[in-house]
Amino acid sequence: MTLYIRRAGIDDADAIAGWNIAMAWETENKTLDPATIGRGVRAVFDEPRRGFYLIAELDGVAVGCLLVTYEWSDWRCGDFWWVQSVYVAPEARRAGVFRGLYAHVKAMAGGAGAVGVRLYVETENERAQATYAGLGMERCHYYMYEAMLES
Repeated sequence: MTLYIRRAGIDDADAIAGWNIAMAWETENKTLDPATIGRGVRAVFDEPRRGFYLIAELDGVAVGCLLVTYEWSDWRCGDFWWVQSVYVAPEARRAGVFRGLYAHVKAMAGGAGAVGVRLYVETENERAQATYAGLGMERCHYYMYEAMLES
């Protein structure tokens, strides 16, 4: 099988939104509103400062994606690239798709002068944690907190 990683275009938005819906259900048993996630995905294409998506293709068929967003670090005077919204279709898992996506992001980040690559993972998702550790990523010493705002 041939793996090809490419930058997503607006024509990929519906597939990306569908993969996000599948990922939220698989990992957190959360149901995402299709209209909201559709607008959210398209907003990335509308404002490049928000980030970009990469698509993985196996033998010409799109089988997964991820989103890269940016976080400025004043401590390091550089950007961290955050990997988010990772999804690989079930039929393509264990075929090196995420490994290829991650290697591509890491190379792009290095070329862009980023100071690091980060991601977050559900505390119960031990399979994903093992994958990330196997790629040389290390667990950080930070906890993540959030406060959702009413809209």
